[in-house]
Amino acid sequence: MTLTELKYIVAVARARHFGHAAEACHVAQPTLSVAIKKLEDELGVVLFERGGTEVSVTPLGEQIIAQAERVLEQTAAIRELAKQNKDPLAGPLRLGVIYTIGPYLLPPLVKNMIDNVPQMPLILQENFTVRLLELLRQGELDAAIMALPLPDHGMSMQTLYDEPFVVAMPKSHPWARRAAITAEDLKTETMLLLGNGHCFRDQVLEVCPEMARFSTPGNGMQRTFEGSSLETIRHMVASGIGLTVLPRASVPDMNDKSGMLRFVPFSAPVPSRRVVLVWRKSFTRRAAIDAICQAVAACNLAGVEMAELELQDALPGLAARALGHAQAA
Repeated sequence: MTLTELKYIVAVARARHFGHAAEACHVAQPTLSVAIKKLEDELGVVLFERGGTEVSVTPLGEQIIAQAERVLEQTAAIRELAKQNKDPLAGPLRLGVIYTIGPYLLPPLVKNMIDNVPQMPLILQENFTVRLLELLRQGELDAAIMALPLPDHGMSMQTLYDEPFVVAMPKSHPWARRAAITAEDLKTETMLLLGNGHCFRDQVLEVCPEMARFSTPGNGMQRTFEGSSLETIRHMVASGIGLTVLPRASVPDMNDKSGMLRFVPFSAPVPSRRVVLVWRKSFTRRAAIDAICQAVAACNLAGVEMAELELQDALPGLAARALGHAQAA
């Protein structure tokens, strides 16, 4: 039994497809299939039921794969422990970010990291929440920035900031000069949403559950239209198709009157989301995690309320700026 074979069976269990698992492991499918068959023969069990393109895990296979995941996580922990005597801020950090946060947080975050921790470059990946959690468990990412609520994950977590939502509309809309809008008001409007898979879509539907009735396949797209990104939806709103809900950090200036859009805040209680940093409990580069938290706090994102952090002395200049921005918020 080898760690490589354990990695292969975990990949197949996640992908439910041998070809896709082989791609994720960067090997040819025959190589992966032969290794898994060798492991099954060694253990004397069948891990996967193979039926055409459909692959399912046997009940015993589920238990073995769960144990394999724990073994792989502990193996990653051993590698991290071997680095403890080295500088935890030296070397790249693999950071995941969900799509609705990346475009607005990453530019100032990367600049802060380059200015203050140049020896720790960020290797970035944008993806959906579920996929980022998978990559964290597999050790392909070191940490990820995402929004609550999260599925059960069993990882360490640090709150970064709370971000209110705002309503975007064409500048010609009758509500463009209103001081605030209620979630109830939006029931009468054509709304533009992100497609399935985006957690921000689910958060918006929690704010305005009436929209869910119009975004199901059974009712077609009578009142709700879906887009692949917030920027695509923003352009659709500017063209007069409807309204949308945006995270506050995506709107640098709520009072900007030069463009085709107008932005109006919600009245209390203002809907919002909590943005967090998540990492494996076995990840030992705590100073690197603290550096990311401090760099986020120093980004001074528009309209968000930064969390209070227990800042360490590893980055005193950045820590002071982060504390100042958090107090200002």
